[in-house]
Amino acid sequence: MYLKTSAKPAPDALQSTYSAELLASFAPRLVAWQREHGRHDLPWQNTRDPYRIWLSEIMLQQTQVSTVIPYYARFLDRFPTVEALAAAPADDVMALWAGLGYYTRARNLHRCAQVVAESHGGQFPSTVEGLAELPGIGRSTAAAIASFAFGARATILDGNVKRVLARVFGVEGFPGEKRVENAMWTLAESLVPGADATDADVSAYTQGLMDLGATLCTRGKPDCERCPFASDCVAKTTNRQRQLPASRPKKAVPTRQTWMLILLDGDAVMLEKRPPSGIWGGLWSLPEAADEAALAARADGYGAQGAKASALASLQHTFTHFKLDIEPRVVELDARKGGALVAQDGETAWVALREIDAYGVPAPVRKLLDGLRGSLI
Repeated sequence: MYLKTSAKPAPDALQSTYSAELLASFAPRLVAWQREHGRHDLPWQNTRDPYRIWLSEIMLQQTQVSTVIPYYARFLDRFPTVEALAAAPADDVMALWAGLGYYTRARNLHRCAQVVAESHGGQFPSTVEGLAELPGIGRSTAAAIASFAFGARATILDGNVKRVLARVFGVEGFPGEKRVENAMWTLAESLVPGADATDADVSAYTQGLMDLGATLCTRGKPDCERCPFASDCVAKTTNRQRQLPASRPKKAVPTRQTWMLILLDGDAVMLEKRPPSGIWGGLWSLPEAADEAALAARADGYGAQGAKASALASLQHTFTHFKLDIEPRVVELDARKGGALVAQDGETAWVALREIDAYGVPAPVRKLLDGLRGSLI
């Protein structure tokens, strides 16, 4: 027996573009597949706790499940409730997040927890609209939280879902283009189980979309033979798995260059706190400069006048829109200049290399310092 999809029938444009039978059968087939073959043992599943669901959904944005799991466990251990997260110092949150990337998520995560604690009595809104008003929660993430925590019949449309819809229904064009994305939202909204579906059906459907994209309908090597839509999938039947969804139009990726100062005093390194916004916002990093001379001047400013700088191997780090070439230079002080290994003015800190874990540092900086620490042992 098929579940009905959304309460409103699919628009005429959808009926003329896609098979009416596929539109009607998509949700029940996906729900049946998810219950038998989907993922059921992820740490954030089998709960209706909106805090845990929200935390996982934010961490999973543009990040693989295997990467998220240990971070998720550490966050819950340190911050078991939204109130605990809201009350935590920003530095503690950033330190736990360090290495997970896309650090705006961490800042918004902390701010969202504070808004929920202060303005909503520690309770997350139960509607998509209410959730979407919170910091760092977009339309698709709000729908996922509302579906898993509150049984809402809501539409998600993350990267995995876009790939599934583009392939199964043959949606042409790059999903990041507004016109194509709007068309996908219309299609996705027409597929959600309708009012006769149970909350369990809705959750299984939402989870099924995520599972299908993450486990079978993958970007590189889709496992079409095990897909419940193989017989109807446009990409499969036309052998266009590599073409659907369309790739982002190619654009030259610029390369930037920076010099980083590794100022050592024995086994301690000088860190600077970056501005709250921008690249690595709010994290602790190494002092930077635009060239060798400017970096030497910075070293002089920290009391290293005349000290010789040693070059380490260059390091390249790739961001979404550019590549960063890092030129690290090591300068060692003869005697301690900064006092105790604590923050000096809130913006700088002498930190023992063995205590770097207590500070949120960007991944490439952590790589540099770990390598340096290994050479000093």
